[in-house]
Amino acid sequence: MSWGHDEYLYRVLVHNKTTIPKVGLNMIRFHSFYPWHSGGDYDYLCNEDDLEMKKWVLEFNKFDLYTKGGVIPDVKELKPYYQSLIDKYIPGLLKW
Repeated sequence: MSWGHDEYLYRVLVHNKTTIPKVGLNMIRFHSFYPWHSGGDYDYLCNEDDLEMKKWVLEFNKFDLYTKGGVIPDVKELKPYYQSLIDKYIPGLLKW
């Protein structure tokens, strides 16, 4: 595994004691590990928990790469919704 934005965000969230459930943290951590979740590689190293996690990573990927649209969203309109999620799962100031 290489160190990239996935692992960095995962580590920042864990360090800041996020309340994001483990399954959500794993979606963040492993969403770019394409050989595993899209290529079928490394399954022989997986246990049942890993294979269950893989299902959630695949679900997350439906909303990740290649799903961006050409329309720029209205940030002011969306901010209250996303701020409420931030306040719920990552309250306070983050330590980077």
